Order: sequence, then C-alpha cells, then structure tokens
Amino acid sequence: MFELILLAPVAQVETLSEALDALDALSVSVEDADAQTAAEQALFGEPGMPPPKAGWERSRVVSLFSEEAGARDAAVVLAAQDFFAGCRLVAIQPVPEQDWVRLTQSQFAPVEITPEFWIVPSWHEPPAQAQQVIRLDPGLAFGTGTHPTTRMCLRWIASQGAAGKSLGRVLDYGCGSGILAIGAAKFGAATIDAVDIDEAAVQSTRANAEANHVTLNVGLPDKAEGSYQTVLANILATPLKVLAPLLCAHVAPGGALVLAGILERQADELKLAYAPYCQLQVADQEEGWILMTARL
Repeated sequence: MFELILLAPVAQVETLSEALDALDALSVSVEDADAQTAAEQALFGEPGMPPPKAGWERSRVVSLFSEEAGARDAAVVLAAQDFFAGCRLVAIQPVPEQDWVRLTQSQFAPVEITPEFWIVPSWHEPPAQAQQVIRLDPGLAFGTGTHPTTRMCLRWIASQGAAGKSLGRVLDYGCGSGILAIGAAKFGAATIDAVDIDEAAVQSTRANAEANHVTLNVGLPDKAEGSYQTVLANILATPLKVLAPLLCAHVAPGGALVLAGILERQADELKLAYAPYCQLQVADQEEGWILMTARL
C-alpha cells in the first residue's frame, strides 16, 4: 500500500477528494494540517446535518493506493488540473507493515473516570488504585469511555454512588455499547433497561453486560416502560430535542434526567426544548461538551 499525501486549502478539498476517488484511490481522508499545533482548528458536526466545513483552512488530504505507480500517476494527473492551484504534493510513501491488532489495542489504554473507577480493555490489567472496573473492548457500538460525553455520564453515576444516593430503576436510552448501563449496575442500580434503535448496539450491550457479570434488560426502544428514578441519554443534541417529551415522561417524580452529547453552544437550545417539562442545568463540561441534568 502507498499513501499519496497532499496539502490543500479548504476550498479545494471536496473537488480534490472526488478526483482521487475517480483515480481509483482505495480511500481518502482529510486531516487538519495544523493538528497538534497552536493553529489547530476544532470542527464539530452532527449526523444527518450538513458538515460545518469540507475541511480545515490547511487540510492534509491522504489517499491510499494499492501500488506506487497508481499513486504517482494520480499525482501527475492532479497537478495538471486547474483546481490544483494552491495545492501541494507532500509525499508519496509506502504504508509500513503493521500488526494492526496490536496497534489498535495500544490506542486503548485504561481510562480513568475517577481515581477509583476505571474503564479497562480486556488486554490490560486494572490499575492498582481501581476499586470499580468496567471491562470494555472497542467494538461497533459507541461508548468506550474515551469520549468526554461518556466520561461525564459515568462521573455523574459514580458521584451518586459516592454520595450514597440510590440510582433506583434506571433507563439507558440509546445505550450503544451499554457502558452507562453497566456503570449504573456497578454503582448499585436496582434494575436497568438499556435500549437502542440499532440491533448491533443491542447485541454489543448484551455481550458487554455478560463480560462484566451484570444483569441488564436489553432491547429496542419499545422495551422502555413505565417510570424510572434515573434516565440516561447520551446521544446528540438534535435527537435529544425531539425526544424531550418521551424521555421526561419516563422520569419518576423526584427522579433524575441526565443528558449528554451536547456541545456548549447548544445549551440554550436544550433548555428551551425541555422547558415545558423540567429545568435543565449544566452539571459538567469537558473539551467543548457539556452534561445537562434535571430533577423532575
């Protein structure tokens, strides 16, 4: 395998990517050319919504070819096009042979939620100070503990246990990997319903619950029934707004609603959407994301 690496201004990224696809690139990825520097730019988008930009002001466009000749031919063809103005060839280089399994595993080290509470992949030993551990390997479903939204939800769950507050009956709506539901079980929830619209997430949650020796009621959203003392939903702002009446209807009087997947700039939108049912407050924030909670 060979990489063709180009530097391009944002205006040329989409055209360049389409051209590389037409030139039989196996894949094309776009990265911030200024990543890990003071000039790095954060771009946030949501599924189903138009991307905020096609790329960064200085984008690194990396395409993969099966042979070096294909990469070099593509570079020659692109350099002759009018739209290549402002772009630059950075390199054509072989992709080194890797033990991809070991490389992937090395990217997932134990994740600290609190000093006593950790998410630990199966190939690692838990840290000595860990008193509570969730065993979780990366898979098809969202939620490995590496994303700020997941960490904030788990911190909230742990804080309830530390304060001696019972989570009671729990609903994890949009459970993904099941990590929040498993966390609730570890901190003493009475019963837990974990639901998701994605059958792959349902299967992933079942497998992860078994690996962690906890009991969850797992299924599609119609499995959520009645009232819960704790309702957790780590999704995204747009579906959370749509789900406001449904989620709030599931919260028992005096119960807690915990929402994540929300950017700091979206706080007022969520407060407005939930105003007919409860008063949402920002309870935590990390890396541009916030956790919002309410008592009903």
